[in-house]
Parts: sequence; structure tokens; C-alpha cells
Amino acid sequence: MMKLLTSLFVGLTLLSAPVSAQTGPLRLELDEGIIEPLPFAVPSFVPDSPAASQFAADISRVIAEDLTGTGLFREISPDAFISRVSSFEAPVQFADWKAINADALVTGAVNVSGNTLSVRFRVWDVFSGQELGNGLQFAGTTEGWRRMAHKVADQVYSRITGEGGYFDSRVAFVSETGPKDQRRKRLAIMDYDGANVQYLTDSAAIVLAPRFSPTGDRLLYTSYESGRPRIYVLDVGRVKRQELQTQEGTMSFSPRFSPDGRSIVYSLTQGGNTDLWKMDLASGQSVRLTNTPAIETAPSYSPDGSRIVFESDRSGSPQLYIMPANGGEATRISFGQGRYGTPVWSPRGDLVAFTKQNKGRFHIGVMRLDGSEERLLTASFLDEGPTWSPNGRVIMFARETQGASGRSTLYSVDISGRNLRPVRTPDGGSDPSWGPLLN
Repeated sequence: MMKLLTSLFVGLTLLSAPVSAQTGPLRLELDEGIIEPLPFAVPSFVPDSPAASQFAADISRVIAEDLTGTGLFREISPDAFISRVSSFEAPVQFADWKAINADALVTGAVNVSGNTLSVRFRVWDVFSGQELGNGLQFAGTTEGWRRMAHKVADQVYSRITGEGGYFDSRVAFVSETGPKDQRRKRLAIMDYDGANVQYLTDSAAIVLAPRFSPTGDRLLYTSYESGRPRIYVLDVGRVKRQELQTQEGTMSFSPRFSPDGRSIVYSLTQGGNTDLWKMDLASGQSVRLTNTPAIETAPSYSPDGSRIVFESDRSGSPQLYIMPANGGEATRISFGQGRYGTPVWSPRGDLVAFTKQNKGRFHIGVMRLDGSEERLLTASFLDEGPTWSPNGRVIMFARETQGASGRSTLYSVDISGRNLRPVRTPDGGSDPSWGPLLN
């Protein structure tokens, strides 16, 4: 186990306590530095029934892709394998895996009976010849085979890094088609890696900023179908929606759920002024949280629900502020050069992600809650709209290219600024919202 962790985290800055001070299981936070990805092997899982052969191969491939996609792991090509795993119960020939420099080994078996699929797996520390944790089994339907692959990958990731996983999750986003000046937009939902896209609305009206509920079963979003921006809540499973009623003649937008899912915070414009409001979803009653001449928008709750970070131009340009969740005095936290917006509180509670515009470039960045340690992770013609993975390790955002034929694409990046990657979608994509781990 120690060699696995040493190999994975060599050259990193450790933000947590020094290793020598830790008495329990090793838990490391990764940040800046040069990472030597941990070499691992995933032999094709063993089919326990004739109908399981293709599923076994596909599941092992998705597991390998999940791990490699983090930038923390390097897959050893199956062409280099000396051993072939033909039985889940057979002893592991560790010398053969050491010979090809594998530090971690994932073995598994798949069984299919009718429409039921089950996956068994183990994770091995090749250097010590010991199993990491206990073997597990997941069961579901054949249609859900990708989910089971993601669940296995989450377990492998967690056992080696000490962090929670994020593969078995979904992302809501705005799917975009058509030319830039006639862009057609509709809500969509997909697996975190872009698979299994499902469209939730048509493109008859402009839709913006979908936001998952804490349990992932509902989405808030803004629609212009009435001619004015209005907030809707959509049941993801039933694809059934309702408009959230606000004052007549106003514009409401930029909603976000509270951590308990019982209320939302949103922006409301009336009489040319934009403030933050809070709505109790059970009663529909709203209370005003801010009352200034400024434009105040893009609110996001802290994980414990006690505070809200938001964007305001009360100082003369868009900046980031934090205030109590029920309103009150706000404290400015952004002090760098440029304009700041779309803040999102990390699930870990220690960072705020944001969009920054400075000197003609857009950036996705993170900072501490007091505004210190600001770090810009990206730079391009237009990067905007960060959203956090469930474990607070990865940020997804939208990047738009320049010119009349410019296209918006989803990207992800590690909070260290490493491993910038496009997220595949059938068409253009914007406004991502990363949901929680699925049950």
C-alpha cells in the first residue's frame, strides 16, 4: 500500500498534515507539483457465463478509462501482460505483474443471467502482494453496465488515493446546435464522461443554467419561453416540470438549491434593480436577502448551508462576496485584477471556484474563502461557468472558441490546473452542473 501511495504522489505539495503526523489511514490532498502517474493493469474481466463475454470486456475498458482520465493513473497496455487472468478465484501471479512494473492490479468477473448483471472485483497492491480492502460485488441490469463499471472505478480510486470517487455521477448541461447568432439550446443530462445523453427539453425556447438538487432527482433552470427569464424545477426521472412563481412583472434567474433541498436562492430583477432572494419550496414564499442598487447574482451555498457566495458589482465592477445564508453584511473576497463571477462553493467547503475576466482573457480559478491563494487553472478566449465534481477534485466548465463559427464545448480540469480535457458531447455544450454520486 505504501509503495502505491508513494508512486502516485511523488513530487506533490501536500496540503494536509505531514505523513509522519498521521496515525490513521493515510489521506493526502493533491495540489501543485509534478505527478508521476501510478502504473496499473486491468486485465479483461472474466466472463462467468456465455452472455457475459462482451460485458466483461466493456466493463474493464470503462474502468481503465475512468482511472486514466484522472491524470493520476497510467494504464499498462494489455500487450505487455505476462499473466492472463482466466479465473477470479485463481491466485495472482504477482511476480509477473511486478515484471511489467504494475503497482496496482484490478481483477474481476462478470455474470449475466437474463437481464441481470453482476460484477465482482478485487484491487491488489502488487508490490506487497496484498489486497486493498475487501472484494465487492455490484448487481444491476444489463442496461446499467456502465454504471457498475463506474462504481468499481470509484472504489479503486478511493482505495488508492483515500479520496471519494466521482465516476458514478451525472452532469446536466445545455446542449447547443446551430450557428452562433441563431443558437438553439435544450437541457440535457449525461454520465460524467459524456455517455448516455438524454434530452430533457426541446429547443423551442432558450434555456440556461441547469442546477442539480442535492439528491440529483431535480433540476432548476431558467427559461425564456414567456419572453422573460423565469425559473422552473424539473423532475429528472419523470421529465415533469413546473414554474416557480415570483412577483408579477419581474425577471427571475440564476437559481440554486440549498444543501437540504428545501429552498432555493435566486436573482430577481424588478424596477431595474437585481437582488438575491430565497424561496421556501414547500410554501412558495420568498424573502429578500440583499437590498442594494447593485446587480447581485450567481449565488451558491456553502456545503453546510450557513453562508452564500455571490457576484455583485457594488464596488464598481463584478466581484465575489460572502454573506450569511439569511442575508446580512457581506464580505468581499476577490481582490485581484479583473472581473469575477459565477462563484461556486466546493463540496469540501474550503474553496470557491469562479470565472475571471482580465486583459481580454477568461479564466477558471479557485481561491480560499478569504480570497487568499487565488489560482487560475485555465485561460482562453472564453472560459466560464465552473461546477465541482462530487469529491471536489475536478472542475467542469464551458469553453467557447472565437469567431462567427465559434463553438461551446465542455472541459474538465483538476484543481491543481493539470489534466485539462474536453468532455465529449454529441453537439456543443455549456452551463454544466455536476450532480452528486448516484445511489
